[in-house]
This record gives sequence, C-alpha cells and structure tokens, in this order.
Amino acid sequence: MSHAAANTAFGIGTLAKQAGCQVQTVRYYEQIGLLPPATRNAGNQRRYDNATLRRLTFIRHARDFGFSVEAVRELLGMADHPNMPCDHADIIAKRHLDEVEARIERLSALRDELKRMVAQCAGGRVDECRIVEVLSDHQQCLHAAGHGGQQTIR
Repeated sequence: MSHAAANTAFGIGTLAKQAGCQVQTVRYYEQIGLLPPATRNAGNQRRYDNATLRRLTFIRHARDFGFSVEAVRELLGMADHPNMPCDHADIIAKRHLDEVEARIERLSALRDELKRMVAQCAGGRVDECRIVEVLSDHQQCLHAAGHGGQQTIR
C-alpha cells in the first residue's frame, strides 16, 4: 500500500509524486481553484487527503488528454455531482475532439509543407535555399493558397 493510501493526511510532495506531477502544479491548481485549499497542520504545512489525490489525478488525466483548464473545471463540476446526466460531458468531449482533429489537419499540412521544402532544397548556398525562400515569402507555401495566403497553423 502506498504512503498516500495508508495515510489520510500527507504533504504536498507526496501528493505531487502520487499524481505524477510537480509541486508547483499542485500549488497552481489550488491557486486557480481546481483543487480546494489545503488544510494546514500546526507547522503551517499543507496537508492533503485521498479525495484531493483522486481529484488531482482526474485533473492530470484530463490535461494529458489536452482538455483546457476551463473544460477541466466544467468536468470537475459534473464529477462533483455524479447523479446528473452526462450530456454536457459528451458535448465538452466532442468539442475537444473537433479541436484535436482540426489541429491534426493543420499539423498534417505543416508536415507536408516541410517535407516539400526539404525535398526542394538543393543543399547549395543560402541565397538559393528553397527553405529560406519559402519562409521569406508565405505566398510560396502550398497550403497558403487555400487560405488567402493566411497562415492557419499554430
């Protein structure tokens, strides 16, 4: 049994280690209200319980999936009310999936453009370098043509 599971009140270092994050991350999540304020012992050290560890683990997993802090806040609000319907959680996850798919599409276009630039580079002098040329004039990018020359990759 881990130290955190055996003891209902443990320190911030143990909490961070058990959740697989840094102490600064715990402090940040407390500061922005994703984690409740820690209780303090007589020495004014933060003390945490297993419920906080479960909440922090939830936050870490959601962030690993790329959910925004605000989406995590919404999901936590729903997790705090387990008897409510999960329709809104579905909406949040579907919205995030759409964002991920759009990001993948932009990254694929970026990959293709980089491959093209590298393939066209003759390895000569910089003044003849296709990579420098394309980076200097965005109109030469293949994916720019469909966006009015505007860069959409972030």
